[in-house]
Amino acid sequence: MTDAATATVELTVDLDALARNYRRLRDAAAPAECGAVVKANAYGLGVEPVARRLAREGCRTFFVASLAEGVELRGFLPSAEILVFEGLLPGGADALEAARLVPVLNSLEQVRAWAGRRTPAALHIDTGMSRLGLSAADVAALAADRGLLARVELSTVMTHLACADETEHPLTERQLERFDALRRQLPAARTSIGNSAAAFRGARYCGDLARPGIGLYGGNPFVGRESPVECVATLRGRVLQVRSVDEACTVGYGATYDARPPARLAVIGAGYADGYPRALGNRSFASFGDARLPVVGRVSMELLCLDVSALPEGAPAAGDWVELIGPNVPIDELATAADTISYELLTRFGHQIRRVYLGDERERA
Repeated sequence: MTDAATATVELTVDLDALARNYRRLRDAAAPAECGAVVKANAYGLGVEPVARRLAREGCRTFFVASLAEGVELRGFLPSAEILVFEGLLPGGADALEAARLVPVLNSLEQVRAWAGRRTPAALHIDTGMSRLGLSAADVAALAADRGLLARVELSTVMTHLACADETEHPLTERQLERFDALRRQLPAARTSIGNSAAAFRGARYCGDLARPGIGLYGGNPFVGRESPVECVATLRGRVLQVRSVDEACTVGYGATYDARPPARLAVIGAGYADGYPRALGNRSFASFGDARLPVVGRVSMELLCLDVSALPEGAPAAGDWVELIGPNVPIDELATAADTISYELLTRFGHQIRRVYLGDERERA
């Protein structure tokens, strides 16, 4: 990892803000338990410091995408309950059981393959996402096979809401009704329904166990509403050079921006290799102090340019830092400009980026 002296891109993760977001979600979801989704390296922010801090806040149940993620998490959370969304892939049963991971079974085939194992499993029912999960016909077949059901210990029955972020969308209520009808065909078990948006909407949308993701990490879980969470991740880029424009010129590949004198351009040592989207060229801004600085020209692999003409001479200077994502450059605003979502921006941060963790010193990595 790049050290402080040579870094040109730096990601700061505020673990105290993460903890406050978790407490907000936990309180909103009560009396449901509040777990945490830490897949994709805790949405790009670093699974070990993030998961350790969440565990210190009282989080007992974690969700990951894959067996490999679950094994990694078990290495530093020995007593946590860890559920694996991908379920049971061929050849993975022994490894899941050895690491005491709970597979989320997504098909009748996976249920049959897990039958007889000592470790509990979760069962995923598809109620409207049409991705992973048992269909209504699968649930009926499983309910009729009492011998199979007797050989699988179900700790949790879950589903996933497709439109919880749109509070008026009618599909959410239909999914809740469908889930309630289908789960009643199965033995009693803890239920898990809601993501971040659902957690903020209350226990009815969570089941017994909420599983927030994006809201923990500072992304707005809602569409068209003010965000109920605070910023956790701040991405900064270092100024490599400031250029004065003395004659008309174009900026970057493709000559997509015309610079006219008098103007000044700051070249920043960050680009799409670091996870800053190429699509933000000529469409977004960075921050230096209170000033918003337009991104001009195309974003390159490890460089981007800002128009700093509005700032006093000498600001910024080579070696200074500008904020690319953070409190002054909201991640959801940038995601909209890039025609994507905050989830994608967070998970794209490159491994070469220097990471700094704020909060308890024991959580630094």
